[in-house]
Amino acid sequence: MRLPILQYGDPILRVKGKRVEQIDASVHALASDMLETMHAANGVGLAAQQVGRALQLTVIDVSHVEDRPSTMKLNGAEVDPVAAMPLVLLNPQLELGGESLIEIEGCLSFPEITGDVERTSRVVAQALTLEGAEVRIEATGLLARALQHEIDHLNGILFIDRMSSALKVSLASRLKRLQKENRRD
Repeated sequence: MRLPILQYGDPILRVKGKRVEQIDASVHALASDMLETMHAANGVGLAAQQVGRALQLTVIDVSHVEDRPSTMKLNGAEVDPVAAMPLVLLNPQLELGGESLIEIEGCLSFPEITGDVERTSRVVAQALTLEGAEVRIEATGLLARALQHEIDHLNGILFIDRMSSALKVSLASRLKRLQKENRRD
């Protein structure tokens, strides 16, 4: 089932998600709905906060993006990132590494707003799968960026928080309008 994607201004986007303590049918259903929603919106990632749930749950799928390649190791073994998609990660923790790169990012919660964001080129994420297995993902490229973006969401951090001050100033009127249209008091 496709879920509505909350937009900037909705306060839940700023809430740190609660840990998923029990992987039950409702968590499986939410993950399935989030994957369907993300794919329908042509996104590469979606965090639970973006569909109104303050949980440490994110889905990622970079398989359809050909011009921004990724590398991936899963539990130490090199794997084809395309074949490993989609990812459903519960309670992810992130270690950053490598050089910093500035690349353009967008977000499903910020329609038609993109901007340059500085992120590290390499990450290591540790998380649980829907089956309750612990996984360690080492990633570069778009997958590393998507992991950083989505795990930020799980902690109430938005990609605009990572933009330069000058870029935020240039987007200020669009951000204010979006925030005003979507504020829930």
